[in-house]
Amino acid sequence: MSGIARLQLTVLDTPEPMALARFYSRLVGLPVAESETDHDWVELDGGGGPSLAFQLAPARRAPAWPQEGALQFHLDLEVDDLDAGEAAVLEAGATKHEHQPGESFRVFLDPEGNPFCLVRSAP
Repeated sequence: MSGIARLQLTVLDTPEPMALARFYSRLVGLPVAESETDHDWVELDGGGGPSLAFQLAPARRAPAWPQEGALQFHLDLEVDDLDAGEAAVLEAGATKHEHQPGESFRVFLDPEGNPFCLVRSAP
């Protein structure tokens, strides 16, 4: 099946593009791309594959999840071991959300309060 387009970037609005880029760089193992002049837009170097970018949005606030209708989207990040993944993201600066609606994934908040999930990879 072919689509109309190919996924290039997922862009997160943020009041601090470089700080959030460094956080997700640590999580997904992609380096922050070099940017000489533009601090309003920071990308991770996906090596030609889909990646993440961070765009300056000074008034951006984190969603109030799990309230119905408050979450626009979130990232699912696959790990082989949920316990090891949890320890690593907590050390990187994430916090574990109090609401945990499943057993094959865990919900965390990045340093700006955006939810993301660690999802156990299929055996």
